[in-house]
Amino acid sequence: MEKILYRNENLRLEIYETAEPILFTEAEYQGRKVKLNKIMQGDAKKFKVYVKNPKGNVVKVNFGQGGDAKGGTMRIRKNNPEARKNFRARFNCDTPGPKHKARYWACRTW
Repeated sequence: MEKILYRNENLRLEIYETAEPILFTEAEYQGRKVKLNKIMQGDAKKFKVYVKNPKGNVVKVNFGQGGDAKGGTMRIRKNNPEARKNFRARFNCDTPGPKHKARYWACRTW
């Protein structure tokens, strides 16, 4: 369970204490150097992140609403408290699961 260290309602900012540190380290994915645990603009979906799975392999996790047929992406409405609450309830963000799954990263961005 994550503990909230700091909360600012005006800025809608929360800082959590996590059980494991999230470090940006480099690794190799399909012959390329990539940064681990760093969310970036996606290609197949809206966002992507490279992480190590339990076996120790580097995997790419795609998450977020992709795009429509015209190539646009949907806006994230996380500054809307009601939309944020509904998303977090729908995705069960109280227990986001392992880091190598999309739900973990989607909950983290919200």
